Amino acid sequence: QAQLVESGGGLVQAGDSLRLSCAASGRTFSRYAMAWFRQAPRKEREFVAAIHWTGTNADYSDSVKGRFTISRDNAKNTVYLQMNSLKPDDTGVYYCAADAVYYAGTWHSDYWGQGTEVTVSS
Repeated sequence: QAQLVESGGGLVQAGDSLRLSCAASGRTFSRYAMAWFRQAPRKEREFVAAIHWTGTNADYSDSVKGRFTISRDNAKNTVYLQMNSLKPDDTGVYYCAADAVYYAGTWHSDYWGQGTEVTVSS
């Protein structure tokens, strides 16, 4: 059964960096776009970043563009999210998503990990 496991979350201060990882198992995701979403307390889940299966094209939300970098290692079936210059508004649970598709103006997915929590203090 397909499984996505995120790791790397934690409590940091504003301006710090974190690197999230998402390990996929149970099937090969290398031919599909992968993405990261996040959900802040009392808010809906929102798109953060997506990467084409080749790793050559990436898309970011305006709120993280220039600070976050998504990458993938298809040989390891793993996708990463490097987060720099973190802000308190980046606080939330970060979810890895597989088989991400873009339509109706945003990214969507039916395959989710359990999430990893990121807390940024001011």
